[in-house]
Amino acid sequence: MSKMRELSQIIGEMLRERKLTLGCVESASGGIISSMITEIPGSSDYFKGAIVSYSNQAKVNLAGVSKETLEKFGAVSPRVAEEMARGGRKALDVDICISDTGIAGPGGATDKKPVGLFYLGLSHKDGTFNRRLNLTGNREQNRKAATEAALLWLKEYLSGLE
Repeated sequence: MSKMRELSQIIGEMLRERKLTLGCVESASGGIISSMITEIPGSSDYFKGAIVSYSNQAKVNLAGVSKETLEKFGAVSPRVAEEMARGGRKALDVDICISDTGIAGPGGATDKKPVGLFYLGLSHKDGTFNRRLNLTGNREQNRKAATEAALLWLKEYLSGLE
């Protein structure tokens, strides 16, 4: 069993035990996080859905990110990751929502935002948080590493809810 599938299995058990629901709002990962979650049989017990908000327009229209936040901070920012998670929690009507935004590569970098820069967001009734990732792989490696980091963070967060 792959590490990500194993994490998804554990996350599913934790969500089920705690009677919590999960949703995802994904950008640079392109749906890999939700794909891993739904690899697990019975995931419909706790997984309600996902939004892949790849464009800025989708971030605004589907995930509830404000245009002002995008203009001020850019799509790859901690604030956008948080707004994606918070907006997704509301739109998907879930207890916890995890999000990602990043520059998978090979293009898209700027002087201040290099390839491999990702932000994860996590929203729950107790608050909304973000994490920064600095990844160094190619596009495929960065997307998988961001997915694994999101799953690890989700597992860690759920462990703290005991």
